Amino acid sequence: MANRKHLTDRTIAALKPTGTRYQIMDSVVPNFGVRVSEGGSKSYILLTRYPGSSNPTRRVIKEVGAISLADARERAREWLDLIHRGIDPQVEIERERLAEQRKRADTFAALAETFTQEKLATERRRDDAKRQLRFFVTRWGSRPVTEITSADVRAAIAEVKIRAPYHAHALLGLARRLFGWAIEQERFGLEHNPCAPVKAGRFIGEKKHRTRTLSDDEFRAFWRWCERTGYPRGDLGKFLLLTGARHREGARAPWAEFDLAKGIWTIDPKRFKSDAPHVVPLTGDVLALVQSLPRYKGGSFLFSYNLGRKAAQLDDYTKKRLDARMLRTLRAMARMRGEDPGTVTLKPWVVHDLRRTMRTHLAALRIPDHIAEMVIGHAKRGLQRVYDQHAYQQEIAEALERWAARLRSIVSPPPVNVVSIERARVS
Repeated sequence: MANRKHLTDRTIAALKPTGTRYQIMDSVVPNFGVRVSEGGSKSYILLTRYPGSSNPTRRVIKEVGAISLADARERAREWLDLIHRGIDPQVEIERERLAEQRKRADTFAALAETFTQEKLATERRRDDAKRQLRFFVTRWGSRPVTEITSADVRAAIAEVKIRAPYHAHALLGLARRLFGWAIEQERFGLEHNPCAPVKAGRFIGEKKHRTRTLSDDEFRAFWRWCERTGYPRGDLGKFLLLTGARHREGARAPWAEFDLAKGIWTIDPKRFKSDAPHVVPLTGDVLALVQSLPRYKGGSFLFSYNLGRKAAQLDDYTKKRLDARMLRTLRAMARMRGEDPGTVTLKPWVVHDLRRTMRTHLAALRIPDHIAEMVIGHAKRGLQRVYDQHAYQQEIAEALERWAARLRSIVSPPPVNVVSIERARVS
């Protein structure tokens, strides 16, 4: 018969090995006790008749030290309650283990990873979406998907909406899309989209389209930064400005898309916004720029940080340095004009604004709208898309040449010497 006593932490610590296994039963919780092995290891046990067995059986609850005495007693009481209801605790333990396993598998981080691999992998804007997903993963990564509420969504978006409302719209749209996809998959236990009650227009404000364009002085400052910076970022900046290409299309352009003999750049449909091949005639300025770029055997990208293997881009870090350099240049230009440089500021802008500014200049050059739209890669609209199958390559090439000439006149204007001649006459 096993000894029975009021177990305490001190009592258990004092138990010594005797060369044979023995157990001390608790006087507080029936059938609960501590077993000491031949070597001295100690375990909390429950000795009782389990469902499906006619004889008492000893089962280990936990090793002493892995759980406190109070928690071990509570676990023993839970087991006894299950046994009283005809449930084997081992079955319940396995059920809880599987539930916890599913819970870990259904965390937001796991959902985001699955969404990235199964849904975003083939999408053109997958890199942008991945970056946006990280915003949510840092906040909800370890939480079960089913526990994320509309209040959580509002709290996350509220962090962004005041300083960057346009970005807040993009984040909310991605979250709405991700949760909707999870519901369709029927794998994550999600039945309701927590973004559904969050109305973007009401919560963030109406989505305003950007209208920012760069002035001629800002163009000069940007071009000066490009020349000072050189390859790869500076050359990428020039390339984007000369072609009107989208940042991601230009930054990730591979050599295989270029036919320098024919003077064309054919953007792969998988990388282009409308999922169709887009042919860009290369002006003399662009050809000269591309031909001056280093070409590496180990990688395919025109603009690369790492021997062609990693595409360069005008990322946030680069943009901050670019803005600082542009502001210095703008103030220096103001000083040369005799103006107060302290009053000069640089309004916030994004790389995409280069395209909008180029499109505005195309209109000023009286390029027909449908040609100007095709220059920047916008598809034909309405019935024109159906009935007009002409490629307009010659017209696009002429528009790009006129734009290149306009750009040269902005960034490298002819010297103005009228003032100096007048001054010479006065003297």
